[in-house]
Amino acid sequence: MPMATARPRDPKSSKSSKSSSSRKGGARRTIWHFGPGKADGKAEMKQVLGGKGANLAEMCRIGLPVPPGFTIATSVCDRFDRVGGKLPADVIAGVRKAIKRLERDAGKGFGDPERPLLVSVRSGAALSMPGMMDTVLNLGLNDAATEGLARQTGNRRFALDARRRFIQMFANVVEGLDLSRFENILELEQASAGVESDSELDAAALEKVVAKYLKLYRRLAGRDFPNDPEEQLLRSISAVFGSWMGNRAVEYRRIHKIEGLLGTAVNVQSMVYGNLGATSGTGVCFTRDPSTGEDVFYGEYLMNAQGEDVVAGIRTPQDLAGLAKESPAAFRQLEGVRTLLEKHYRDMQDIEFTIEEGTLFILQTRTGKRTARAAVRIAVEMAGKRLITRAEAVSRVDPEELDRLLHPQFDPKAERQVIAHGLPASPGAVCGKVVFSADEAKVRAASGEQVILVRNETSPEDVGGMHAAEGILTATGGMTSHAAVVARGMGTCCVAGAGEVRIDEDDGFFRVGEIVVWDGDLVSLDGSSGEVMVGSVATMAADPGEEFVTLLGWADTLCRKAEGGMLVRANADTPADARVARDFGARGIGLCRTEHMFFGDNRITPMREMILAETEVDRRKALRKLQPFQRRDFAGILKAMDGLPVTIRLLDPPLHEFLPHEDDGIAAVAVALGVSEADVRERSKRLHEMNPMLGHRGCRLGITFPEIYEMQVRALYEAAAQNKKKGLRPRPEVMIPLVGTVTEYVTLRDRLKAVAKEVLKKKGVRVPIVFGTMIEIPRAALRAEEIGAEAEFFSFGTNDLTQLTFGYSRDDVGSFLPEYVEQKILPADPFATIDQSGVGELIRIGTERGRTARPKLKVGICGEHGGDPASIAFCHEVGLDYVSCSPFRVPIARLAAAHAVING
Repeated sequence: MPMATARPRDPKSSKSSKSSSSRKGGARRTIWHFGPGKADGKAEMKQVLGGKGANLAEMCRIGLPVPPGFTIATSVCDRFDRVGGKLPADVIAGVRKAIKRLERDAGKGFGDPERPLLVSVRSGAALSMPGMMDTVLNLGLNDAATEGLARQTGNRRFALDARRRFIQMFANVVEGLDLSRFENILELEQASAGVESDSELDAAALEKVVAKYLKLYRRLAGRDFPNDPEEQLLRSISAVFGSWMGNRAVEYRRIHKIEGLLGTAVNVQSMVYGNLGATSGTGVCFTRDPSTGEDVFYGEYLMNAQGEDVVAGIRTPQDLAGLAKESPAAFRQLEGVRTLLEKHYRDMQDIEFTIEEGTLFILQTRTGKRTARAAVRIAVEMAGKRLITRAEAVSRVDPEELDRLLHPQFDPKAERQVIAHGLPASPGAVCGKVVFSADEAKVRAASGEQVILVRNETSPEDVGGMHAAEGILTATGGMTSHAAVVARGMGTCCVAGAGEVRIDEDDGFFRVGEIVVWDGDLVSLDGSSGEVMVGSVATMAADPGEEFVTLLGWADTLCRKAEGGMLVRANADTPADARVARDFGARGIGLCRTEHMFFGDNRITPMREMILAETEVDRRKALRKLQPFQRRDFAGILKAMDGLPVTIRLLDPPLHEFLPHEDDGIAAVAVALGVSEADVRERSKRLHEMNPMLGHRGCRLGITFPEIYEMQVRALYEAAAQNKKKGLRPRPEVMIPLVGTVTEYVTLRDRLKAVAKEVLKKKGVRVPIVFGTMIEIPRAALRAEEIGAEAEFFSFGTNDLTQLTFGYSRDDVGSFLPEYVEQKILPADPFATIDQSGVGELIRIGTERGRTARPKLKVGICGEHGGDPASIAFCHEVGLDYVSCSPFRVPIARLAAAHAVING
């Protein structure tokens, strides 16, 4: 019989070492049974059974009402891919035996026309991938079984509704037919019957729908719909395994960096029905609010519906609180399930349930996706109740998630024109241009535009565009719809179920009453309130909340108490940046780039005077104009970081970066120097270098033009002395950049240390004099032992170290680096995450050799990698003392440093 076609293999989807037994012909067990009160598997077996299968087994073990079924192990998915998309013969035989056992457990027969056993076929990888793989429900129905189901339930309408749902899902998932063609038939029948919902169609109307579905299937597929339940089952299992390599699943794994899994498991489970009538229903609930983290029972349900109706946004569901009135006994039981599961798993749970004629069944539980704010609050509150430890609370929050708490929100005082309201599905405040397709979102976002993806409801195929978009707006669906769940997982702002929005995708606009918003128009979304606004609305700083401060305090404590725990400093070039960094918990400044201080309106002209001066006398004259600016900036930064170390990097970039290119700038310098504009142009030309990043910069400037560094050190220690006299505790550190030889370092250190001592003696104060160097040239890392004998600290400048190690210009890598990552030539962008085997090896060598000469040598990094969690983990492993990053990455780095301790 036909099987699902295998797709090209995902190189990230498996590890050869994990699948060795699979290639030996299935030596491992492949079928695992579960049912009320008993199960072969357990929660710890997610790598074997997938998350869904492991949790179904665990729920059976703790006595929850779970319909019986069996799980086909993830190893079979790996084998399925390796043999070209076919189910191995031993697995087919195992499935036949498992169905026989399931028939006994359920008291029904597969294909039995009197008491038909119907099953669902669902995916379930070890890591949750909501909506990314395929599902088939009501499997086992044919003409005879449909009539038998009608007699068994006494509800012909229900039986026909189950049949039409099965045909539609099988046609789409297994046969790959266009779903919209079937939906059109259903919509036309609803219009003909004068009803708005499929739940209002009677048996006669559904009988017409089924007949038209079968006819359409035959025309599109070129064959009759299969009536043999075994053929239906085996083809559906193959399709679900095949969906592991489907575009949306591969894209989801890429976005979420999911690697090393064998594949998905497949769960075959006896059906229970939420669409049997008014006393039946289905829903999704969370043990806590997944948007805010509040400890409330949260979710949605629909009566007389199947689960796909809720998650696919086909009908707008009701708030879970309403279930207490419609089915009070089931609701009370569900509350008990909530308490039991959260206590058992010690985390917030996402639960799927069905009520069949008043009887509750639990179909799934998994760790619930949540917003960043909710993750922090849940972790802190659970630790407060001693459900988890403080270390576990810290480990529960992804450092990257914190970034989402630190971004602006809409200013409540700003004018806003609210045109519609939806559900606050995923918080945030975003503005962007309207697009109506996921592909368009990706294209326009790639060109630098901020876009809002507007859809009636998203589907798994939209995941790439959802990731590219700043925000998502849907006209239908609820808080547990595809759009809502995926957006929360991504941290993307989402307003769902905005029923006032009428979308005309073909003509490129949506309408709310008389207001028309076209493709490319600006809209704003408030994911916390559900408001949709036309135009761009002003924003303001975010408030991360008290739990945020508490969690980071615990993170700092873990680092402080642990041997080898790292501190987090900040890269800050102004007093304002330094204050922000300290507010975010920075324990000093790891990099103050002094060149940024020279670009102000009153500073750039004397800086250019200095660069273009022909004599040392003229250079010193220009430098005297700059010294008060430097002193004032240094005093402000030292004050903001009072009592903490502040590392000042002396002038690093090539001088040509400061020169004027526009006529006004050239004229201003000419006047200041008392020369002609032509003379200025000529002097500028003489400073031109073929490769300036490898030319006259860094310590080379300090050696050839010593007066530049002398002025900076004099200004720094004058500022320190000034602060000391005010009762402050300045702790300046001088960092000499781009050192390649120990002689370069010693020459400059001795000269500049004398300047510092002279200033402090003249001012009559004592301030620590600390000198170190930036290790950014590979030779310096290799010769670190001799440099370490002279320097008091090393700071690895990983931006330039990466550039010089790879031979890449970081300003020009955009033309090829994305392709390198896409083609797996490189595992990641080395300017974003440290290349551990190359650049990382130089860091390791430099640290070890430096500490050979000076055992207590202080070592850190100050490149952009200092805010990257993976790079921070590596720095902890190497034994660095601190990392330094941009101010808004400081909280992320603090949490990542604690994770490194916990995982160490």
